[in-house]
Amino acid sequence: MKFTDGFWQTRPGVSAVYAQEAYDIIDDGDTLRVYAPTKVIARRGDILNRPMLTVTLSSPLEGVIRVRIEHHQGRRPSAGFDLVGATEGVGVAATEEAGGTVTSGTLTSGGLTARVSAGAPWNLSFESDGRVLTSSRHKSVGYVTLADNAPVPSEPVGEVGISRTGLAAAGSYVHEQLSLGVGELVYGLGERFGALVKNGQTVDIWNSDGGTSSEQSYKNIPFYLTNRGYGVLVNQSEHVSFEVASESVERVQFSTAGEALEYFVFQGPTQKDVLERYTALTGRPAKVPAWSYGLWLSTSFTTDYDEATVTSFIDGMRERDLPLSVFHFDCFWMREFNWTDLEWDARVFPDPEGMLARLHERELRLSAWINPYIAQRSKLFAEAADAGYLVRRADGSVWQWDQWQAGMALIDFTSPAATRWFQDKLRQLLEQGIDALKTDFGERIPTDVVWHDGSSPEAMHNWYTQLYNQAVFEVLEEHRGQGEAVLFARSATTGGQRMPIHWGGDNSSSFESMAETLRGGLSLAFSGFGFWSHDIGGFEGKPDPEVFKRWVAFGMFSSHSRLHGSSSYRVPWAFDEEAVEVTRLFSKLKLELMPYLYGVGLEAHERGLPFMRPMQLEFPDDPTCAYLDRQYLLGSDLLVAPVFSADGTVEYYLPAGTWTNYLTGQRVEGPAWRRETHSVLSLPLWIRAGAVLATGNRTDRPDYDYLEGLLVTVYPGAPEDSATTTLVTSPETGARLQVTVTRRSGTVTVTTDGEDIRVRLAGGDSVATTGGTAVLTT
Repeated sequence: MKFTDGFWQTRPGVSAVYAQEAYDIIDDGDTLRVYAPTKVIARRGDILNRPMLTVTLSSPLEGVIRVRIEHHQGRRPSAGFDLVGATEGVGVAATEEAGGTVTSGTLTSGGLTARVSAGAPWNLSFESDGRVLTSSRHKSVGYVTLADNAPVPSEPVGEVGISRTGLAAAGSYVHEQLSLGVGELVYGLGERFGALVKNGQTVDIWNSDGGTSSEQSYKNIPFYLTNRGYGVLVNQSEHVSFEVASESVERVQFSTAGEALEYFVFQGPTQKDVLERYTALTGRPAKVPAWSYGLWLSTSFTTDYDEATVTSFIDGMRERDLPLSVFHFDCFWMREFNWTDLEWDARVFPDPEGMLARLHERELRLSAWINPYIAQRSKLFAEAADAGYLVRRADGSVWQWDQWQAGMALIDFTSPAATRWFQDKLRQLLEQGIDALKTDFGERIPTDVVWHDGSSPEAMHNWYTQLYNQAVFEVLEEHRGQGEAVLFARSATTGGQRMPIHWGGDNSSSFESMAETLRGGLSLAFSGFGFWSHDIGGFEGKPDPEVFKRWVAFGMFSSHSRLHGSSSYRVPWAFDEEAVEVTRLFSKLKLELMPYLYGVGLEAHERGLPFMRPMQLEFPDDPTCAYLDRQYLLGSDLLVAPVFSADGTVEYYLPAGTWTNYLTGQRVEGPAWRRETHSVLSLPLWIRAGAVLATGNRTDRPDYDYLEGLLVTVYPGAPEDSATTTLVTSPETGARLQVTVTRRSGTVTVTTDGEDIRVRLAGGDSVATTGGTAVLTT
């Protein structure tokens, strides 16, 4: 939200005051308190009739500093997010004096220091390793009041019937502005489908069902990080507006309605370090099961299907040698107008338990669609309304509307009883044989309602999805065990990464939408989410065969891979026989890579690093990588450049080093831009210099013992006298094999801490280790 008219003036109806000086700086041991009047106090009378802002610095985690800006402290504070890694008392506060007068105050946590200079002008800086990362300067900390009908641009446009917190109404707002250096670029802020670099954008943190071709987002995360090696999280679940080098082109501004604003600054020095700290505070993804990495096939949305249709799809996949891991039943497994009643439509599925058992006999996992809305015709509606489990209006009536389902209401997940009630209904579904749940929707949450626990309606709009997904994930973990639970979620907020997987929402069947989908996934990766998927071929419309084939390659080189559409089936033979060949090739390639990919997933779980990685994350010192949004890496070693054209033309960049094409064995020295033409049976797929890549011996399924028949390939490009350690984990047994590769004087020595395996140099023949060791000559 923009408050100013150029650099000097405010917009009509806007009144703003700013922290002008640090008048008092008080050391409380592990907290630093700063009193900042909105005028420089030159004489005693200056203290009268003016606001003062209180700025409190503390640390919830080493290398993280919390800043809380408050005007009137008597107002109900924002609950913020669920900071699962927070501990108090981490920071060390101190003040410096000269001549008996405090000249500055510091709060240090790990290698990060916040420094406040006494007096005017206001200056709060964040420093690491002797350099200033960012700072809050003159006119950065602001308290703004908005008159009635003030014309404030960038007010979010809400869905019909859902208020967007009344942003153009009279009220108070607090904002902060943090400086941007020359060449500094901003990433993150959730799953956003526009430009990957956020500089110049206005970003509203407000979950919406807006598709992938708009500025709206299903997953709004008020967290960003920059190429200078730090990150910022605004700890408000309410609407937050970011002006990223757009209102003040040398600053990031973030603002929220109310009397207080709280944010965290995360130390680097690398973006990976920032993400590790961020996910240590807000939570890391649960481990996902190996079977979930295989191909998912859906009924699609509005298509006609019954058990015979489903069986024909599964038979068709098997007859064509197309490996399939999961089959998904979308909305119409329930009767129309009844969503959600969690009962199979008996007209179409008269024997659901028998059907699910028959599908399990085919060694498939099964997924079903749900949403948190209860249609009026559902038998659950009256049951939930009578029990007080539905969200209500101020007059006590149940909130309802007709958008999506006729007369639908929302489950009130702030009520423990309502949550348990919904979970009991889900348990019945899982006991029938469902293994995973697609938690659709969760964005269309009204603000003209009253919640069971008294939560702020503005705060609950974004937070609702967390309670919804959490309720479902708890039941899945209870039913399947930790490490086996899988969601397929559309909406999310900060902390949602703890409950994987998330998919990119409703895209279209075009190359343009394929590219915007990838931008959304890379932006979400910069926002702390480890696992992400998308509808292969696009959701809306039926894709042209060329779009489908190119999207299959992209989809199989994503963390999770699902064939799903709206009004048409996504079985490959619905397009042409070449589409079948493409699907077979790339699905088997993914399964062959599972020992490596499973390790990448464990790294997401253990360290909070994303499975799909923007180039900037892996090559922070290469300026060419700063804006790249049409290519990415899987883990640290596998570079993928999807083809976004019917004629197969693709342009991409290889950073410095020796790169080896995984499909052809070709070697290329970077840095280099490449322009190529690929058939639908190919795409740029490159192995990074010095990689040690573990591959398996099966291409029929993703969940097998990777240590049996394991092949480790050593790629060229690592420096002499270097050592690389790789861990390979078997999802079947949990056993971990450590493989160490040492390069010295023209030889490569491979050692393992366990059983013997096959090893080779890239392009060469494999040999078996003997007693856990093999020596290869380069």
